[in-house]
Amino acid sequence: MKHNKAHTQQVRIIGGTHRRRIVHFNEAEGLRPTPDRVREQVFNWLGQRLHGLRVLDVFGGSGVMAFEAASRGAEHVDVVELNRQSAQVMRENVRQLQLEHVFVHHQDALRFLQAASKPYDVIFLDPPYRWQDWGLVWADLIKLSHEDSMIYIEASQLPELPSQLVWHKQGSAGQSHYGLAMLQSIDL
Repeated sequence: MKHNKAHTQQVRIIGGTHRRRIVHFNEAEGLRPTPDRVREQVFNWLGQRLHGLRVLDVFGGSGVMAFEAASRGAEHVDVVELNRQSAQVMRENVRQLQLEHVFVHHQDALRFLQAASKPYDVIFLDPPYRWQDWGLVWADLIKLSHEDSMIYIEASQLPELPSQLVWHKQGSAGQSHYGLAMLQSIDL
């Protein structure tokens, strides 16, 4: 892979078949890849192996969460990123890492969520740091979930969840807070 100033940043995949492989990303405003320690915690929560699962990374950024999921056996991974250069670098990483089951979508995350119809087993939602439009995503996230789906959320402050979702696990690292949410089970 050619290295240029557009993407001199890098992070390593920490688990699975592509462990220790490097993912390059370009500098973009608000882009901060999830730190190794947090990724390790999240994938411990999810289970180290994601074989056969469908994964969605809504605000792709560096794509490292999607690449971690693919490395750990996810069957299908969609990554959504609005920044054209970031999406292009992710596509280069997909080719370099030979991850044919990772699909990079250069488009607005909210439009992707509205148009998507097939449910996901794991959804990563790590919006830009000061993003506060949570109310715009809940209905679509719920539509794309099933009773066993896990929704990972990382933000400067975890949002209040709608009544259909509950926190399963939570943690923090520095100024970031993160948690796994899931659909609330309804006992009849």
